This record gives sequence, C-alpha cells and structure tokens, in this order.
Amino acid sequence: MDRFAETARARTGLPLADYDALWQWSVDEPAQFWHTVWDHFDLDTIAHTVDGRQIDDADVLTSADMPGAQWFSNVRLNYVDAVLRHADLPGAAIVGIDEDGTRSEIAWSELPALVRAFADTLTGLGVGTGDVVAAYLPDIPQAVVAFLGTAFVGAIWSGCGQDYAPEGAASRLAQLEPKVLVTATGYRYNGKAIDKTADSDELAALLPELVAHIIVGGQPDETGTSPRRLDYDQVVSGPVAAGAPVAVSFDHPLWVLFSSGTTGKPKGIVHGHGGVVLEHLKAGGLHADLGSGGGDRPPDVFFWQTALSWMMWNFQVAGLLCGARIVCYSGSALYPDADKLWQIVESEHVTYFGTSPGQLQASRKAGLEPGRAHDLSALRTLGSTGSTLAADLFTWVDENVKKDLPISSISGGTDVVSAFAGGSTGVPVVAGELSVRYLGVALESWAPDRTPLIDEVGEMVITAPMPSMPVQFWRDPDQKRYRAAYFEHDWTTASDSGAVWRHGDWVTVTGRGSLVIHGRSDATLNRQGIRMGSADIYEVVEGIDEIAEAFVLGVDGPDGAYWMPLFVTLVPGALLDDALRTRIATEVRARLSPRHVPDEVIEAPGIPHTRTGKKLEVPVTGILAGRADVNIDPKSVDDHGLIDWYAAQGRAHRWG
Repeated sequence: MDRFAETARARTGLPLADYDALWQWSVDEPAQFWHTVWDHFDLDTIAHTVDGRQIDDADVLTSADMPGAQWFSNVRLNYVDAVLRHADLPGAAIVGIDEDGTRSEIAWSELPALVRAFADTLTGLGVGTGDVVAAYLPDIPQAVVAFLGTAFVGAIWSGCGQDYAPEGAASRLAQLEPKVLVTATGYRYNGKAIDKTADSDELAALLPELVAHIIVGGQPDETGTSPRRLDYDQVVSGPVAAGAPVAVSFDHPLWVLFSSGTTGKPKGIVHGHGGVVLEHLKAGGLHADLGSGGGDRPPDVFFWQTALSWMMWNFQVAGLLCGARIVCYSGSALYPDADKLWQIVESEHVTYFGTSPGQLQASRKAGLEPGRAHDLSALRTLGSTGSTLAADLFTWVDENVKKDLPISSISGGTDVVSAFAGGSTGVPVVAGELSVRYLGVALESWAPDRTPLIDEVGEMVITAPMPSMPVQFWRDPDQKRYRAAYFEHDWTTASDSGAVWRHGDWVTVTGRGSLVIHGRSDATLNRQGIRMGSADIYEVVEGIDEIAEAFVLGVDGPDGAYWMPLFVTLVPGALLDDALRTRIATEVRARLSPRHVPDEVIEAPGIPHTRTGKKLEVPVTGILAGRADVNIDPKSVDDHGLIDWYAAQGRAHRWG
C-alpha cells in the first residue's frame, strides 16, 4: 500500500498524506485511480488493446452509468494469464488439506500444464467461449485447476458446494445449461466419509445439456454413454497443446455466482474477467498486502476457510493473482475440536488467515490459547467475515492469538465478489469496527432523504460504479431483475434512475472513517457469510402435508448472534410435535443443506402478507430484532393483528 501511495502521489501531484486522502482521491477520480491500479500491477504485460494504443485515463471508464458502466472497453485479456505469469515462482501454488490430515500440493511449475490439459479436454468436448462448466465440489485444489481451465478457453465457471443436495444445486446450476459438470466422489466431514457418488449422478441427470461429467476420484466410463464420464486425473495428465488463454473482452463473463433465492429462484450474478482481476488485485494486493515475497519477506500463504457456494472461495483464488500460495481445506472447521484450523495455520505457515466470528467464538468458548499452543510467528493478519465480529472477539484475538495482530473484519458480498470495507495495512484497528472504506468504493450511509450520515445509523449505499459490479444477471437481457435488485428503491427518481446502489445493510460511518455494520436491512438469510434463500426453504417445508404455509426469518442479535426461526401454520387436524419438527429438519437438510435447517420451528396463528400476497419478511425481521424504527402501515397488511404476535416472539427470545 505504501508503494502504491507513492505512485499515486507521483502521478497526481497531490500530497495524499494519509489513507483518508487516498480514499477520497480514489472515489473523486475513479478513472485515474483504476488506471494507477492497472499500472501498479503491470497489467499491460498480460493484456492488449484492440487498436494497439497505450491505455490512458480516458479509456478506463467511458460510461459511469449504474448499471451499465463501461470499463476498459478497448482491452482484451484473460484472468488465467494474470495467474500463470507467476508460474516461475518456487514452491507450491496450491495446498490441499482434507479433514483427516491428508495433504497435497500443486507447485507453481506444475500449474500451467494442469490448467492447459483441463482446457484441452474442454476444447475436445466442444466447450468454448461463452459455454458453461459447472462444479459440485468441496474446497479442493482440483476445483481451482478446473476453474482456471474453464476460464482459459473463455468458458464460464459456476460452482456449488457438495453440502447442497442435488435438487438444491440444480436450482442454481440448471439455469446455466452447463455442457460439463465436475464433481467429486465425496469428502469427509465431522469424522465421517460422505459419499456423494449417487448425488453427483442425480445432479448430472438434472442437467440435460451435459456432454461430459468429469469426476475427481472416479472411474472413466468407456461404454459410450451420454454424458461421457471422465476421470479427472486422466483429464489433467493428458498431452498438452501449445497455446495461450483466449483473450476476451474486459467484461466477458468469468463466472456466475448465485443470489440467495429469497424471492424465487436464485439469481445468477455474472462477473467479468477484467473487473475481477482489477478488484481482486486491489483488495488482495493492496488491502490484504498479499504478495509473492521478495527480499527478506517470504511468499504469503493465504488461507480462508470457505466453500464453493460462498464468494470467499472466489476471493481465496485471488491469492494466486497476487503470487501468494493458497490453502484449500475440505472438512469441518470444528472437528475433532475447535483447534483444527489453528493447527493448519501453524503447519502451513499461514500469513493471512481468514475465518468467521463463529469459529473464533468456538475457539474462545473451548478455552483455546492458539498463540501459546502453536507457533503463529508467520501470521501477519487475521480476516473475518460472514457476520459482525463482536468487539470482545477482537480482544480475545489480541490476548490469545497474537498481540497487536491486525484484524480485518470485512463486509462485501456475492454481488461484487469482493469487499466494500474492511481492514487495511497501516490503518489502526478499533475493536468492533471495520477500519476503512476500501479504495475505489464510494460508500456512504444515507438517511431516507439522501443525506449522507456520519456517526449515525443509515442505509449503506454505493454512489459510483466498481469494476466488479455484475456485468449482468443471467438471462436478464433488459436488466430488469438487475435494476430491481440494487437500483430501484425509495431514492430513485426520474432524473437519476439507477444512480445509487442500495446494498441492504444498516451501517454507521464514523468520524474517523471506519464503519460499524448493524445487520441486514433486507430479508436475505445470512449464516456465517453463506447467503441462503427463503424460497428454497419454503419449497421444501410447504411440500410437507401437514404444513399450510411457512415463514423463515434471519434475525441479527447482540454481539454477532444470529437467530433463524421457522414459523409455520398447519392444515386442519395437524399437530406440530417433535416428530414433525424432526421431519422438517430432516427434509431441509436432505434437500438443501445443513445450513438451511432453522434454529427452531414455531407454530404461528398466521403469516402476514402484503395486499398483493407477498410475505412481509423484511419488516417482521426488524420487529423480531427489536428495531424501533420499523413501522407497518395497517392498510398494507392482510392481517395486521398478527404483527403484535410476532413482536412478542421477538421479546420472548433468549439470545444465547
């Protein structure tokens, strides 16, 4: 970051004496800022312009409309080139660790051949630019190779963790009509071997456009059945053709991530090659200070415990863009006990460890003292996301992990596959706060009248485009769903429609420039950073004979607590007993995932709706959280008398 600031001062002639000044310049002069990021990371070495001209500031942002901003429209590049330019580095690029301790690694010198072999197989299968490769995998090195091989040929990647049942995975992946599916035969979790062979086959059967099913740990099928079944090891050990990654436009789709599915089917969120490269180099290389080493500093080792269904998997891969080694872990974070991840941090000499408040809380409750039990001398930064990191956990880390260890509590999302705010090198950490708004992120807290707020709670908004904002939503040619998701809100007017991104968080921007996140202002379920959709849960629960209607909410509580109750109404004659509660939990776990299982199931006298029949998830969530600012117009509700009943449920809940 210091070197970048020096470059910015030399380019602008401005003093840019501290982080606040650097941030202000980055949002006041976005074209100049992002051009400086481009040059800082030498992206001219892996990209070219269509007309052969050198890029200047005028080429960076030719339209700042939201949505529809036009970035580097004259540029051609490929994400994979930005990774493989580090192939001359010594040592491992990717380390894989299974729950049972089995360790594997892929050296930087090995990575190009593996990626090219996977890409060659895709080409042989007829997969090319704009086709989709879907993955149903745990967090293993093979997933990274498959992703890079997909991007190599200009195809589009989309991943889903194997904790999802086939039906839940298909509700996402089937929308994309993938030509190839990559799966694994299973994984270990909580000490048990989880066989996913049958689930993988079931998912493949739900994807009718498949031409091939590539299986990690599987056996090829030579019978000529369709789709072809290929063994991953054979795919990556085949002969490699010469050639470079396909050069694509800056906004060519790199991957599709999915929204939670709160109001229907999960929405496919498409991000482009160039926007992701720029944003992840900025977030990883500047704010997280990840790099390939040099001088007395060894290469960084980046480990964020994650899953393919979570955008942090995509961000973890960004470590490779920075020349860092990444660590993939497949298994439970708490098996056989809460010390599991700390053991990995020590054994792998992790320099940046990313985790969740839940894992830190579990470590504290277990009485762990990781800094005394392990050699954590390599650890330079601890990152946390998924929910608010309580102030007392900052203190616990300082006292029990490492004194004065920088803690980067970050907030962002699937929407931009990055962070809006978090910690940054050289900026003091205050317990319970996110240290800074990230460079290039025009984040403000707004009152209902559009007034920017300081030291007051308001709605988080982004007032200018970011390169990693979605290129589009999948199958949304007129951008209707995209606009509705972020840009159609109470602040939209005829003169500035689409000018402000509303993210759906309550936030305080302090007078020091730091942030405090107070929780979701919408109804998206968000457990440990995994965004989940109520619509998925309704589909399962309301399919049970005894259930008339279901209503699931995610409520933020004190000190990072989270409560996800499921309210149900019953058909006449039905009884909500322990057997039915168990059946509900079993169905949700089997058809979706363990994360979707509610904390408790409560019989309700009714479900409140708008007059048009939409469940009142957002306001009732606020009522259960005890927020005094939630006011519901009785004329807008089909049965306003229910609101008092739900308020009583919130008052009666005991936060653990």
